[in-house]
Amino acid sequence: MKTFILTRKNMADLLLSLSGINSRSPIKVLQDSWTGLHKEKNLPPIIQKLLKPTKGETGFSLNEIVSLGNLIEFTNFPQSTVQNWVKRDVKGLIGSPQLGKKYTIEQAAMLFIVEDLKATLDFESIRKILTLVFNNIEDRTDDIVNPTDLYLAYATVFDQIHHQTLPSIKKADGSVNEHIDGFIKEECKTMLSTFDGIKEENLNIVLNVLIVSVLTVQAGFYQATTKKYVTDSLS
Repeated sequence: MKTFILTRKNMADLLLSLSGINSRSPIKVLQDSWTGLHKEKNLPPIIQKLLKPTKGETGFSLNEIVSLGNLIEFTNFPQSTVQNWVKRDVKGLIGSPQLGKKYTIEQAAMLFIVEDLKATLDFESIRKILTLVFNNIEDRTDDIVNPTDLYLAYATVFDQIHHQTLPSIKKADGSVNEHIDGFIKEECKTMLSTFDGIKEENLNIVLNVLIVSVLTVQAGFYQATTKKYVTDSLS
């Protein structure tokens, strides 16, 4: 049986569906993202659990967030590492569980974002970057963008790079890397229109955070690919 893996966009769509924002049901999101998926018993235990009817807002234990995170492609989400994050490294960004002993969907998205940024940034840089767009951790309504929306936006751009057909390069000038860089910038600019209520003076801030996020995910992909070749060479 193939390993059940989700792209970042798949995961973002799932989070939005669980929050009731996505028009598709969670199981429909998973069926659309995983070809041949027809029976819920084929899903990992954490997904099966989340698909069961619940009362009130969906919340996650830290263990559940780790289990979800490890379903995302090119991701390494050790539980001990995540525990250190919420207790120390990004405590000021994540905060305490806001649904009793469970974390909100937005807090889960924040942890997935932190994992992506760790590919190239230290925690001090991560905190500085994310506090540009996220304000009071107890009140998500004053954020420039919602964490889940940010996650979906840069996941969508990465999806264009990694899972879609490479656009033809019309101009012969410039290196491949320069064309990829330009493509990322243009796609991130396009994604700005998907956010609601961003003030004009904040557009450039959000754009830069989007570009940084996409580039770090791309770096993570190269790291994962490099490790695979190293493993193949030594096996």
